[in-house]
Amino acid sequence: MSVLTNPSLLLLRNSEELKGKSILVVNFVQDGFLNELKTLNPQSKITAFSYNHANGEFAKNISGINVEVNHTINAGEYDLVILYYPKSKPELLMALDNIRAVISKEAELLVVGENKSGVKSIEKQLANKTAFSNKIDSAKHCVLYSFSEITLNSTFDISTYHKEFVVNVSDIEFTAVSIPGVFNHGGLDAGTKMLLENAPNIKHGNALDFGCGAGVIATFLGLKNPALTFTCSDVSALAAYATTQTLKLNNVNGEAVLSDGLNSIAGKFDLIISNPPFHTGIATDYTVAESFLNNAKQHLTKTGKLTIVANSFLKYPPILEAQFDSYQTVFKNNKFAVYSS
Repeated sequence: MSVLTNPSLLLLRNSEELKGKSILVVNFVQDGFLNELKTLNPQSKITAFSYNHANGEFAKNISGINVEVNHTINAGEYDLVILYYPKSKPELLMALDNIRAVISKEAELLVVGENKSGVKSIEKQLANKTAFSNKIDSAKHCVLYSFSEITLNSTFDISTYHKEFVVNVSDIEFTAVSIPGVFNHGGLDAGTKMLLENAPNIKHGNALDFGCGAGVIATFLGLKNPALTFTCSDVSALAAYATTQTLKLNNVNGEAVLSDGLNSIAGKFDLIISNPPFHTGIATDYTVAESFLNNAKQHLTKTGKLTIVANSFLKYPPILEAQFDSYQTVFKNNKFAVYSS
């Protein structure tokens, strides 16, 4: 039995609310909640939905739970939806629109979150979309809300959420497609821009764009060197979707794959390039980037190169030193550093 997070404990404290024939849990966390929910509803159909591949891998072995990792929640006539309030507000608003297209008329929506997540604004965010809202409980720095008589959406089409933006770096200009919940939604961040300005010039072969976001790195390099083929990986189904749209729009040869770190990546590459994610939530967290750097070498061909950009204050050099015979600091200012090995 996994330890329960505070939002899950608050939900289970109100177990009388957690009853339904067809239950949808959105943005669930990696704890023991789904097991408990199944115990409370042994006969019910329970679907656990996440945009996050790692969450899906965590939940796929829980018996009696149907797990979906996708960029869109599919229809299911759900009569109870439990939503864990996400970090990204644009992602939340998109998810709520999607939820309103897949529920039954009588459905109840429960929203839970930590106070610091912004969950207290949920009543305002659903103000004109539900007839009845109620703050059910609060404890352990979390709040639980209930909504009913929800205004339904006839359909949900994610393409209405596409946000196009123009990238113009080193004489290469193209349009990228982003959607809510994708890293740096709708714009080019300074770190990635610096990485592109200092990217190695590899003419052909296979490249891995790790933590691909909206596919900006692969598209830039693919337009520069059309003989390159790209594998673009991300843990987020929203990022994989956005990358697929960006590659297609620019006729770049590549595919997006869902992977938790390098776990689902096979084969070797002539170039691995990344602006690796280093924070989860509010605190600095190296685990994804560190495990990526520890395992990247085995995915490089003999002459393969690894190039990354990182915040200057992050302690990547010792990790690079331990993994690679040598590495270069290609560019550095007071904010970012580009390393290559």
